[in-house]
Amino acid sequence: MKIYGEGIANMSETGQILDVYFPNIEFGDKKTESHTFKINSDTQEIIKLIWSNDDLDKPISEISEAYFKLQLISHKFVLPNTINLDGLFECLPNVAWTNKGPVSIDEIDMKLNKSKLGKNDLFIRSLDKFPCLTDYVIPKKVRIADASRVRLGAYLSEGTTIMHEGFVNFNAGTLGKAMIEGRISAGVIVGDNSDLGGGSSTMGTLSGGNNTKISIGKNCLLGANSGIGISIGDDCTVEAGLYITAGTKVSIYDEDNQKEVIFKARELSGKSNLLFMRDSISGKVIAKINKSKSSLNKILHKND
Repeated sequence: MKIYGEGIANMSETGQILDVYFPNIEFGDKKTESHTFKINSDTQEIIKLIWSNDDLDKPISEISEAYFKLQLISHKFVLPNTINLDGLFECLPNVAWTNKGPVSIDEIDMKLNKSKLGKNDLFIRSLDKFPCLTDYVIPKKVRIADASRVRLGAYLSEGTTIMHEGFVNFNAGTLGKAMIEGRISAGVIVGDNSDLGGGSSTMGTLSGGNNTKISIGKNCLLGANSGIGISIGDDCTVEAGLYITAGTKVSIYDEDNQKEVIFKARELSGKSNLLFMRDSISGKVIAKINKSKSSLNKILHKND
């Protein structure tokens, strides 16, 4: 399969590539809307990449490759966790993201000083390796209350709503309609019709030694301030305030609530139809059959 990208690289005054925007992408029989462009500055250059499927499986060795792969995910040509992103952090430079575009960390002091002595029109949004998604890709039928909280490389399906405190990292996202008021960490995917309540979180793979990719199934609810370090299947609910790590001891009782079997939460990873809760008297974490299914408000997630 032919994979083609044509983009514009912004460079520092010393010639370092800071970012690459790919308005023209062809991915087999799919493609973005075609744009004709030309460079208008000595600090820009045109980048063209011609790839095959094999290139998706190769580690990243250039800044242009990093930006191309991130935009392939955000344009939804590929799913999170399906292409090789090894080398991403090593290749991406730390950049000052401003209302005037990306600026080299080595040059931002000079530009900020010039702005303060002149029009005072330079605004620095962040110092980071990753820009926000909406500087490069505008996902269709999606609402994002605070665009600074969604990184380039996020995968957002139609019907997704991300509230002000919601966060979506790169190589992560939603596979259908979803309400996101919590945190989707790198590598985490959320199924259709699921709701991440305010302050909830999902354990990612960037730090802390966790190498397991976390997923949330369809029709799930993470209550406010809850969190998971395991995957949950379809039709699951995690009680507000309950954080489940892989080593959390979880009690399951028989139908008469007489016989107790204790599992480590990792043994229940990916299982469907479970309600995780904490007994308010004993403090035990308990898993029961989930009799209440999560359902999103269709009007809120139409997003036309």
